[in-house]
Amino acid sequence: MTPDEIRAIYQLGPEAICGLVEGQHAQIDTLAHQVSQLQERIKELEAQLGQNSRNSSKPPSSDKARWRQKRQRPKSDRPSGGQKGHPGHHLALSERPDQVHELPPEQCTACGNSLADAQSVGEERRQVFELPPLALEVTEYRAQTKRCPQCSQNSSGQFPAQVSDTVQYGPKVAALVSYLHSYQLLPQKRTGELFEHLFGHRLSDGTVNNMRDRCAEGLVEFEHQVKEAVGAAPVVNFDETGFYVNTKRYWLHSASTPELTYYAWHPKRGKQAMDEIGILPDFEGVAVHDAYSSYFVYECEHSLCNAHLIRDLTAVVESDPEQQEWAEKMRTLMGQIKACLERSRKDVRDEAQKAGGQRLTLAQLGEFEARYDELLTAGERANPPPQKPSKPKRGRVKKTKAQNLLARLRKYHTETLRFMYDFRVPFDNNLAERDIRMLKVQQKISGCFRSKGGATSFCRVRSYISTVRKQGIDVLQALEGVFTVHPFSLVPQEAPQLAA
Repeated sequence: MTPDEIRAIYQLGPEAICGLVEGQHAQIDTLAHQVSQLQERIKELEAQLGQNSRNSSKPPSSDKARWRQKRQRPKSDRPSGGQKGHPGHHLALSERPDQVHELPPEQCTACGNSLADAQSVGEERRQVFELPPLALEVTEYRAQTKRCPQCSQNSSGQFPAQVSDTVQYGPKVAALVSYLHSYQLLPQKRTGELFEHLFGHRLSDGTVNNMRDRCAEGLVEFEHQVKEAVGAAPVVNFDETGFYVNTKRYWLHSASTPELTYYAWHPKRGKQAMDEIGILPDFEGVAVHDAYSSYFVYECEHSLCNAHLIRDLTAVVESDPEQQEWAEKMRTLMGQIKACLERSRKDVRDEAQKAGGQRLTLAQLGEFEARYDELLTAGERANPPPQKPSKPKRGRVKKTKAQNLLARLRKYHTETLRFMYDFRVPFDNNLAERDIRMLKVQQKISGCFRSKGGATSFCRVRSYISTVRKQGIDVLQALEGVFTVHPFSLVPQEAPQLAA
């Protein structure tokens, strides 16, 4: 306001001055409220900009270079590289070389005398490991027709069961194509190019697809076996991720154990998909997952991924290190519990299993439980519940990340710490994330699946490959067995073996 405007209001009397002051106070209150809202918005945007793979679920590939330099795990006192006494891996002399070339000296290096008839007194061995010439081997089968001299009836020889066409590829070729396409994740075109470069024989995209589909058709029974075995397992890791079929978004669901991998895709992510997949509705073991709400609908026991918890705690600490000191201490506590388990897992587990138990000592459990509750109480004091606004609004009052995290830790106290009560339960859900990561790699390489049938075939073949690798079976041998009608099979209550 100008001085003249102020004098004019002053001449109007006390009531005009009071009205002006009240108006100014209202304007100041409005501006203060707007500033407070903008500060909260700036804080939220800064938190989003600061998200990376250490404090959120973002992949490491999205991190900036400065974040990649920071390590989540504590620094070790050991030097980098191989440690002292480590045997290492290197080429060793083969006791049965495929070829041997003798290199006798022709004459004496001192006097020049011929050594053709001289006796060998020693030798030095050197070996070269090399690939043999790569080429496709063509085997021709000729079914002869003969006429019986007694009745003049013609009889023809029978081709082997696996030789059904006039010209075809053998099971080793089909196994290698399935391996390259479904395990090494080469796209169809590049798989054909690789064959041309190695063997001088180009495979069409349709041939690659047909081999993959034939492999999937031979694994229908195996898929049922894996599904049943996973459903009966005591501990299963679950995860889900988005993927695309013809540019439309779907969801891949995985169920994993250290010996088994099962994949299934569905248009939905939540309960409807899990019901139709059919593992969780009747599951009676421990489901390890990342706290997605749909999992808690099922009545089995649950265990939460503490790798996700560590990232969430890191994000809270970085938002306000002084106020959120509890989060830093909670992160330290979880690391200490994990380290305690790693140190004592073998000895304590062996003794506990002999006694019929599978957990730490009661003293250790009591100490960790008490510290966990103390830190939650400290965090709740530092982050009191949000106050209701003076003007009621529809919906729930918005909470901060710290308040939401504290509520989750309090509500799922047992699920968060289940890993320290049962040695079968892992600290995190990394097993499922490792199994599901390869599909994300496939999507980055090839973009999307062209058909739903292709997605189904890939999931089935990938489940087979992942399972046989976990079982210690040679992947190429197992894939070749699919095309010779002898695929790897799971035998209940017995060690898995190749079907006869």
